[in-house]
Amino acid sequence: MTLIYPVESNIAHPPRLSPGYRSTLKRSPQKPLIPMRHTLSELTGPVYGHETVRENDHDLTTQHKGEPLGERIIVHGHVLDEDGRGVPNTLVELWQANACGRYIHVVDQHPAPLDPNFTGAGRAQSNAEGYYKFITVKPGAYPWGNHHNAWRPAHIHFSAFGHAFISRLVTQMYFPGDPLFEFDPIFNSVPDEKARMRMVSSFDLENTQPNWALCYRFNIVLRGRNATPMETK
Repeated sequence: MTLIYPVESNIAHPPRLSPGYRSTLKRSPQKPLIPMRHTLSELTGPVYGHETVRENDHDLTTQHKGEPLGERIIVHGHVLDEDGRGVPNTLVELWQANACGRYIHVVDQHPAPLDPNFTGAGRAQSNAEGYYKFITVKPGAYPWGNHHNAWRPAHIHFSAFGHAFISRLVTQMYFPGDPLFEFDPIFNSVPDEKARMRMVSSFDLENTQPNWALCYRFNIVLRGRNATPMETK
């Protein structure tokens, strides 16, 4: 099934230009967009990576010989359409900072330690009911230079792929009760408060594993009035 980009009101998704989020000043379009007709190959294929999902790609804590440092967590939920129906066979990818708030990336020079046992990326495929699950560690907050004393709330990046190159949707998942929400221009670039809260996961005690890992639920709604805010650039 091919995902469809959301077309709801702008209050559900961040605008391309958000002055508080400084990097959008450089990357937002300055001229009207030029529509380009999609060809049949772009609309129908190729399948993007689904066949390469391995059995344990969803578990970021077992990708190396040792266990990563930090608080182990479970993140799970459903990929849903506008009517609340699960979307099967969706390729769900995530990437995140480690427990100290640092990414394994040459650009990230945050003076926090890297974890040799944590790469910070995983992938899973939703089942017939649209369900997905990841095991990871809770990421740390980190400074990002957008403004004086700017810190990003703890978050996990998600993308959902359909079966064509053009069918990728990107969003971020936050954790409930984070005190940095009100200071984060990226979180607040979504104009509508209710829509912003759709990016915040919910604590899931029922699926928390005793003596092992806390659990958070994060449903990704692809379109409709309850759509999860997505990057539109």
